[in-house]
Amino acid sequence: MDNKNASLPDNEVLFDLADLFKVFGDSTRLRIMYTLSEGEANVQTIAETLGMEQSTISHQLRILRDNKLARARRDGKQIYYSLDDDHVKKIIEMGLDHVLE
Repeated sequence: MDNKNASLPDNEVLFDLADLFKVFGDSTRLRIMYTLSEGEANVQTIAETLGMEQSTISHQLRILRDNKLARARRDGKQIYYSLDDDHVKKIIEMGLDHVLE
């Protein structure tokens, strides 16, 4: 019998992956990430686009930044947010493709 677990990632890596998917498990964060997939935006623009409070958006953006899914860029007093990299956009697109199948 061959060992099918030979290529199984380390438990710590799998825990990190599970935590990443937990972040994607919130519809508000998904809406924010989908909005950011269209291009960078500030908190006010995101809040207006989604019809939500700025404080809610700010809280969720902090979670996205902590999990390296979004990044911030300061321009004077304004802070603009974007997806951290193309991988995040690809994950969203792949998930959307899957549920629309």
